Amino acid sequence: MCGIIGFIGDLHATGASDGGEGDGETPASVGDIVHEGLRNLEYRGYDSAGVALVGPRSGLTVAKRSGEVDGLTVPDVPDATHGVGHTRWSTHGPPTDANAHPHTDCTGDVAVVHNGIIENYEALKAELADHEFTSATDTEVIPHLIEEALAADPDADLLDAVRRVESRLEGSYAICAVRKGDDRIVVARRGSPIVLGRGESAWFVASDVTAFLEHTRDVTYLEDGDVAELSPDGVQIFADGEPVDREIETVEWEAGAAEKGGYDHYMRKEIHEQPAALRQTIAGRLDVDAGDVDLDVSFPPGFLADLEEIQIVACGTSNYAGRYAAQLFEELSGVRATVEIASEYEFGAGRSPDRTLVVAVTQSGETADTLGAIRRANAAGARTFAVTNTLGSTITREVDGTAFIRAGPEIGVAATKTFASQVATLAMLGVAIGRERGALAPADARSVLEDLRGLPGAVQQVLDNEERVREAAREYGDSEAFFFVGRKLGVPVALEGALKLKEISYDHAEGFAAGELKHGPLALVTPDTPVLALLTDGSRAAETKNNVTEAQTRGAPAIGCVSAGKEYDTLDVSLPVPDVGIAEPLVANVYLQLFAYHVANDKGRSIDKPRNLAKSVTVE
Repeated sequence: MCGIIGFIGDLHATGASDGGEGDGETPASVGDIVHEGLRNLEYRGYDSAGVALVGPRSGLTVAKRSGEVDGLTVPDVPDATHGVGHTRWSTHGPPTDANAHPHTDCTGDVAVVHNGIIENYEALKAELADHEFTSATDTEVIPHLIEEALAADPDADLLDAVRRVESRLEGSYAICAVRKGDDRIVVARRGSPIVLGRGESAWFVASDVTAFLEHTRDVTYLEDGDVAELSPDGVQIFADGEPVDREIETVEWEAGAAEKGGYDHYMRKEIHEQPAALRQTIAGRLDVDAGDVDLDVSFPPGFLADLEEIQIVACGTSNYAGRYAAQLFEELSGVRATVEIASEYEFGAGRSPDRTLVVAVTQSGETADTLGAIRRANAAGARTFAVTNTLGSTITREVDGTAFIRAGPEIGVAATKTFASQVATLAMLGVAIGRERGALAPADARSVLEDLRGLPGAVQQVLDNEERVREAAREYGDSEAFFFVGRKLGVPVALEGALKLKEISYDHAEGFAAGELKHGPLALVTPDTPVLALLTDGSRAAETKNNVTEAQTRGAPAIGCVSAGKEYDTLDVSLPVPDVGIAEPLVANVYLQLFAYHVANDKGRSIDKPRNLAKSVTVE
């Protein structure tokens, strides 16, 4: 939700160019670097954008407007030494020029960008009745509070003021503040992600490393309660008012991994990256011959033997990955597994905390609802675990153990490659638990691991059949509604397929267990409502086909993802799925991703930035 970028330091040290002719040795301006960072972050929010630039002669210059980042004209401020920018996903106040960040104080000397929600902003705003407010946002109280703090103490500087203000704020936030006549960017974090990029003599702050990845891969993740100052001399971080050292980590992604690479959309690129992402996910982790998995995780002695329940908490696509995995957990580990939407989760009575493992599934590691669920599980005394894509994310510091899915950066708002890598990682976790508990025989484990090892090649075969999916999208893309159905492992894939289509095409789509067709949804079936069905191993294909036939009898076209070697002559479109056992529904999901993409593309939708959505949901 929303993107922050800030830069300070030597322009020559960034290796950036203004895009002119020659060898690219002319350094870009501060405004250019901030604008570039905003473009890299636009997947986090694209309702409005703005920048604040600071120079010794020019003072503080602010420009902002509603709309996408490319519509923002960044002012030419030749003497600017540092600046901050923001791209917004609206929470308080609609996407207007006035509500765009940065927000300033009454004097115009202080500018602030902010991610998150200030829960007590109405009370704070009431205290600031003598100040002039120009927006409907919760953020605007922050620069006015800084203004008050500076006025109350003539000896205070921007760092002092932000510290005092930060202690009065309730809610979640990442804040960057700049001030006329001050050569620093001051940053504060509580509950909303913020990361520092460290160069030799140039420093960055952002809500995601993708903002500055082409300049540096050395990063420091701020922790809750941290306040930092970035100056021409470097970075200093404080906790409880005292200087602290935070680890410098190196991001393994190459800058090119966050670019389109010749594809029209990030989403299509990321769909096609799935074979490589899955290879990264399983690399070095499978010992197929021994039937073992090495996820580099451990549990206390005796914990897994006494385990009674695995609870999976997640939202959206991650929730559907969890639903897929829950069925595998029960089969592989012999432990009851349940899945709950993270926003609805409570650690209920009747469960034994010391015999319960709570697994959070979150691509970003910053999803507010999932973090809330983990905190409730921790408070109850349960053991917690995270499956995430993001090194240094908040969730990794709040759980007892973590497995990284290693899918690489995902920029498209609609998740694709991370879904497959989440399921594969969770399947490996299920094998590891089952083997340690003695519930999974080596031969059975080998069979599962063979299926996982075959995933990248199987997905590539589906991608090679993209033209057939494109044809189906053209034939049925203008339908009135779409129904996605499956059974067993096909159910979460049906739900995920419907979600992808509605996210990027804005068409009505529903996913559900195939047996539920005749318990209500069949009333909606017409010749203008295609049924997309999972007819693979692991999806109880024969029974699902009976339900599809019920829809076809009412005139509905049928598109089936079918296990290789099986034939259903009555299908209008049959898409073959390679033989990979329990992973077949996961492979079939790639067909559904491609179908959604081509339907949306034919309609000219904003595929990478669908309306009203943002990539990382960091507010509840």
